[in-house]
Amino acid sequence: MNVLDEFRWRGLLADCTDAAELDKLSGKPITLYAGFDPTADSLHVGNLVPLLGLRRFQLMGHHPIAVAGGATGSIGDPSGKSAERQLLTGETLSANIASVKQQLARFLDFSTTTNPARLVDNASWTSGVSFLEFLRDIGKHFSVNQMVAKESVRARMEDREVGISYTEFSYMLLQAFDFYVLRRDLNCELQIGGSDQWGNITAGIDLCRKKLSAPVYGMTMPLITNADGSKFGKTEKGAVWLDSKRTSTYRFYQFWIRTDDRDVIRYLKYFTFLTRDRIAELEQLHASKPEAREAHKALAKAVTDLVHGESATAEAMRASEILFGGGLDGISESTFGEIAGEAPSKDIERTKLDGTGMLLVDLIVHSGLCPSKGQARKDIEGGGIYINNVRESSATRAVCAKDLLFGNHLLLRKGKRNYVVVTARS
Repeated sequence: MNVLDEFRWRGLLADCTDAAELDKLSGKPITLYAGFDPTADSLHVGNLVPLLGLRRFQLMGHHPIAVAGGATGSIGDPSGKSAERQLLTGETLSANIASVKQQLARFLDFSTTTNPARLVDNASWTSGVSFLEFLRDIGKHFSVNQMVAKESVRARMEDREVGISYTEFSYMLLQAFDFYVLRRDLNCELQIGGSDQWGNITAGIDLCRKKLSAPVYGMTMPLITNADGSKFGKTEKGAVWLDSKRTSTYRFYQFWIRTDDRDVIRYLKYFTFLTRDRIAELEQLHASKPEAREAHKALAKAVTDLVHGESATAEAMRASEILFGGGLDGISESTFGEIAGEAPSKDIERTKLDGTGMLLVDLIVHSGLCPSKGQARKDIEGGGIYINNVRESSATRAVCAKDLLFGNHLLLRKGKRNYVVVTARS
């Protein structure tokens, strides 16, 4: 199986130029690139498809280049956008580039001696070119008629209220310039990206042929949408980021574990490096016993391992299990804080837990888990009440300060799924 066969099987090949020729080309090592604009200080899960695409090529012997868009990021790509991007300050852009470069470096192998990855910044070859030079040497090769026919431009021009600025209209030329420089200097023959990049990619192909008389190719991968039609990578809290400071490892893991049943096998193909046999096995398990959620667990673990590492994944998994009755041993306070955000909460005055503390019966009623003391006693004696996921069967049990997790919290549970986090306040 060559790399394009791998992409086809995974459903990752949306379109390509000269498929037959590209099939032949991918049978030998080639150099390819994908670009990532630093519009924020972190990449998000939507960037994983092209980023993992580079990794797939590298694992099969090809030479990947990741381009950090120090130049293009200062303009903003209009592709798929319904409004003009907010232009970033130079200081913000520089900080974003530094962060994005670190993330790109985690996914590709730069140390292998056979086909090492390269990380470049397109500002390095754009910043020294004057505006007049760019118009003369690059702009003259583009027809405005062809540019406005590109979907990314046409859609914005048809929206008379929003329109498109000359700045964003010029983005296509900058991306084409990238392909030209990479083909000229690094013998890069292929550009990959999301399907919304098709117009930009083909513009670069035309420029390379006109200025270098060199064959180059383009390949796009599908833009991901969920089975219910919603945009992939969005939650109630916003985008799902790769940086744990923006989206914690626990919430990142939860994003994948909550994948719609209709999407999980497709996402295993898109976002993991699991083999065809393993995914087929998970597909069979998912069909025969969906309630076990084996496919969801495999997806969440594989992607979180890739992005955050195995130790961080292990803690996220342990945290996830807590809301299913798992033990609290070894959990960090920050991760517990993420769990607390998933459950209802109730405050209590810290002084009420001083000394001999507060009767569990009273605390359960205070938390709202039971409507009355009588019901609370009945639930405790029936074995249905848990303090910090440990069953408590004594109705005379008192809860005091030493029961607090991290000196501040109690995790109360009734039955299998009814949780309340009680927090002591001064």
